Amino acid sequence: MTLSEMYLALLVGGAVLLVSIVAAHTAHRIGLPSLLLFLAVGVVAGEDGAGLEFDNAQLAQALGTAALGLILVEGGLSTRWEDVRRQLAPAGVLATVGVGLSVVVTAAGAHWLLGMDWQLALLLAAIVSSTDAAAVFAVLRALPLPQKLTGLVESESGFNDAPTIILVLVFSTMETDPSSPWLLGLNLLYQLAVGGLLGVLTGRLGAAALRHIALPATGLYPLATVGFGVIAFAAAGAVNASGIIAAYLSGLVLGNAQLPHRAATRSFAEGVGWLAQIGLFVMLGLLVDPSELPSAIVPALVVGSVLLFVARPVSVALCLLPFPIPWREQTFISWAGLRGAVPIVLTTFPIVAGIDGARDVLNIVFLLVILFTLIQGPTLPTVARHLRLVRAGALREIQVETAPLDVLDADLLTVAIPEGSRLHGVAVFELRLPPPTVITLIVRDGTSLVPDRETVLRAGDELLLITTPDTRDAAERRLRAIGRRGKLARWLGEDGAPEPEAVTPARPD
Repeated sequence: MTLSEMYLALLVGGAVLLVSIVAAHTAHRIGLPSLLLFLAVGVVAGEDGAGLEFDNAQLAQALGTAALGLILVEGGLSTRWEDVRRQLAPAGVLATVGVGLSVVVTAAGAHWLLGMDWQLALLLAAIVSSTDAAAVFAVLRALPLPQKLTGLVESESGFNDAPTIILVLVFSTMETDPSSPWLLGLNLLYQLAVGGLLGVLTGRLGAAALRHIALPATGLYPLATVGFGVIAFAAAGAVNASGIIAAYLSGLVLGNAQLPHRAATRSFAEGVGWLAQIGLFVMLGLLVDPSELPSAIVPALVVGSVLLFVARPVSVALCLLPFPIPWREQTFISWAGLRGAVPIVLTTFPIVAGIDGARDVLNIVFLLVILFTLIQGPTLPTVARHLRLVRAGALREIQVETAPLDVLDADLLTVAIPEGSRLHGVAVFELRLPPPTVITLIVRDGTSLVPDRETVLRAGDELLLITTPDTRDAAERRLRAIGRRGKLARWLGEDGAPEPEAVTPARPD
């Protein structure tokens, strides 16, 4: 690629990015999921629109899978463990058994209503059976729903991609590589167990490292955090385990650890997630040929209707029977099974495998996602209100953050009072430190105490002070002065100037 071609590619990419950001703003104002307008940007920019040609399904599969990994890392980082901890069991059942039930019911509908052969029907059903994490995160977090309900739907969407991908791979190769149900079950168990284990271990390793390593710049902490999530995703994929589940769990562990600069990390991860979503949906829009879509409208409506009104409710009802979840919440969970990028990315697998009818599956899934996102996304708030699930006057939880001192433009000082120092016996108010300098904590005999103005300092104390760059020098001089001459240091002419460095006399030649 020449420099001129690189500049042109960057110009087009930047323009598409800005148009997509405007589209996200527009979608938010009119109450539509952003993914629809991102897809529209890709279709308009494609060969039937602006003329950009992109039909490399293998490249789309690789880039799409990587983008899903980043989206799942961001989803884990922004998910509170307390919201999902008690919902792991029902979410796990929905993500495995529920996916299987949805596949069976949807495939039967596609086979009997549309006349599809069983392999193509099973493949199509597996592709659309999982809920989409990006769509669920984007829509549900704007609704004032009970935390346990939001946590259940988000956990399911984070976990069910792995079983779905396995089923799609199996159905894509069932003619050339038939496997027994036992092998399929063992493969599923291996991918979930090893992917989950690698995700948790990588998250804990990252949390321990970030807590104990002082990085030279604030901006490195968000990069390192997302980097650990990417490592979990790639490590799991390298051993043929589920990178998707590893990415989500590593993000969940890191996001709930007490790490420095958590607010900056979440903001950075959110930006990365948005960039991944924009790139993913625009790319998938480019992959579709609009002239082929009209013939897929009826199949998309039929399959989508079976999925939304039969397969999803049946799977939710059967999977949640052992759990005390009210019928109203089950109804909402059924309606909140949003589809998005994941199904469209999964359509690239049979195309790469050379399955007959794979392009037709791509067109059906593309239209199904668009049509049923238009139906489900904007109506979710209404459905939640009619089911009386919206918390009236709900207040958001307060966010407690570790405030980085550089954001506050402040310095943290530590002062140890040695034996014989004149600071011994001086009360805090007698220090007369230049404002806004304050002593925030005293460590004394291995315990900490929060001082007040009457607290008397002792030899052996360690003081933690907060000051500003403008007053730091004056605060240090005041402490040195009192340490040398006591609380009357100023009257005795002591200004706390640093001791002059000793000068070694030059040796005579």
